[in-house]
Amino acid sequence: MNKTLRILKKIILYTFSILLLLSVVGYIYLYVLPKGPEITATSKINVGADTFVMYAYKDSKRKSIKVWTYKPKSWNDKDKIVFVMHGGGRNADDYLNAWIELADKNNLLIIAPEFENKFSKYTTNDYQEGNLFTFFGTKNPKNEWAYTVIENIFDHIKSVNNITNEQYDIFGHSAGGQFVHRMVMLMPESRIGTAIAANSGFYTLPNENLKFPYGVKNTETDVQKAHKKRLVILLGELDNDLSLGTFRTTDLAMEQGAHRLERGTTFFNLNKELKNKNNWTFNWEIDTVKNTGHNYKKMSKSAIEWIRTSPDN
Repeated sequence: MNKTLRILKKIILYTFSILLLLSVVGYIYLYVLPKGPEITATSKINVGADTFVMYAYKDSKRKSIKVWTYKPKSWNDKDKIVFVMHGGGRNADDYLNAWIELADKNNLLIIAPEFENKFSKYTTNDYQEGNLFTFFGTKNPKNEWAYTVIENIFDHIKSVNNITNEQYDIFGHSAGGQFVHRMVMLMPESRIGTAIAANSGFYTLPNENLKFPYGVKNTETDVQKAHKKRLVILLGELDNDLSLGTFRTTDLAMEQGAHRLERGTTFFNLNKELKNKNNWTFNWEIDTVKNTGHNYKKMSKSAIEWIRTSPDN
């Protein structure tokens, strides 16, 4: 009996040691070692499709980020700037291509950041959940939030290109939609004019009893201030096919609705109820795109109507 217990203790200790070692190695790889593409020389954005790589954080060289851009020939300072946030495939180039014709027709400077991660199939905290927390659950400083990176990119392009715009619009689809609505909720002081969150897989509800990312319990979210931002919840009428994209089916996610269309409606209605209860200013809208499912190209075209009516810079 004693021999069996000793063997069992050794197995438990060995297993714990291996898990601890893997956790330490994983943490160092993800959050300590420098990573990302090589920084490019600082230069102005060229007309047409272009790219540059910059440091993601202002006070650290630990992480770099590639940024795809498209600039129409007719674009000038003070014309609209639109950030386009990719989905879970982290395919910023595809999203940029979907906006080229729209950019030419509407004279928009498109900025499409690429949140590259080799382990994106297994982790979502670094992108659509804003990098508020590490994969291991510890808090990241605000200057390393993914939302802060967007503000840093805006500052960079303003400085390098002598741009005087005071705000930008932002569109995101699927995982990008998650990114956008959470950015509005968690960083309402950002310089967003109009935010469009399209076909998000699930939402961060204004519930102080639910932990992030399902609620705001362990965050410093100012929902009242977030409601003052212009946020459009853009939903596809046919976005009820769970086989498209990555669809979260945890108990807390399923409580929001059986599919993306239902979840978006739930999110909007809960915020509207909160606004009515507190008599808050509420600048959010909800819009359903007819005959459209989980399709970022079609949703992008529908988003243009909201971009056109975005407040001037």
